[in-house]
Amino acid sequence: MNEPPGQHGRIWPTASPGSALPEGVAPLTDDLPVHQGPSTVSPPHFWTRKGSPGHGVEPYAMLFRDEDLPDALGRQSVRRGGRWPWFLAAALVAVVCAVSAVVAGVRVFAEVQRKPTPTEVLRAADKEIGRRWQTWPAGKIFPETLDYGVHQGVREKARRVGISPDQECSKAVDPSLLSDLRERGCLGILRATYLDALQGLVVTIGVAAFPDDESAVAASALFPGGPIPGLRPLAFPGTVTARFKPESRQAASVWQLGPYVVASTVGPVDGRPARVPERRPTHYQLAPEMAQQVLRVLTHRGVPDCGTKEWTC
Repeated sequence: MNEPPGQHGRIWPTASPGSALPEGVAPLTDDLPVHQGPSTVSPPHFWTRKGSPGHGVEPYAMLFRDEDLPDALGRQSVRRGGRWPWFLAAALVAVVCAVSAVVAGVRVFAEVQRKPTPTEVLRAADKEIGRRWQTWPAGKIFPETLDYGVHQGVREKARRVGISPDQECSKAVDPSLLSDLRERGCLGILRATYLDALQGLVVTIGVAAFPDDESAVAASALFPGGPIPGLRPLAFPGTVTARFKPESRQAASVWQLGPYVVASTVGPVDGRPARVPERRPTHYQLAPEMAQQVLRVLTHRGVPDCGTKEWTC
């Protein structure tokens, strides 16, 4: 049969090639329809046996277009082979993520288990010092007694009368000084009052806390050389300190170390106003000495001890 190029079909018989057509089988003619659809595998055309029993359809051979066979097989091969690159890429990403997770876990474990460096130890100690005004018991900041010298190496003890429960900066200093201290970041002021060994002088000590050393240095420069303006006296009714009023302040001192400013003020227990000029200025030297003791203990840098409640290691 002479058919135009691209329009001829190929017969795939179910019998062996070259065998004669069975009786009753119609020969293939030129008018046999050929599928002209898109370039996919053309649906088969059945060459049927005439007069077959049953439903009358018995497939004998299927007809495909020649150009459909390579295209269909090729596309099927590409589709099947195209899944592998995506599978390999996904597997590679999973492996990379797993390795990254393992490496990160090892680093975190090593970081947790390692010992702190000297710089980290000092930094932790400084942070702990800055929180002591809040974390330490008031009795540790203001001990029950404070030593002071009188003359010729003789030491006496001033005894604590009471500690103020109020920590607000506004209650502890004169109003003219308050705004400047707040500008420097005053966090709070703790106060306690002591009575000297002879029970003739009253000393109030105040601990002012600031965010950092620089703020504390700037705040300490705001206190004048005299007692006014400055730390307000802390009197306790029903005790010998009850008459210690703001006008009774005779002398004052200011000390700074780390994020703290420790101030003191002193006056007589009878509450008499200050004399100008004071005839016995050395009589009140116990106050600055007591204030220095409080500041020295408060800012002492200890080695972190992970076995105590004060440290978290």
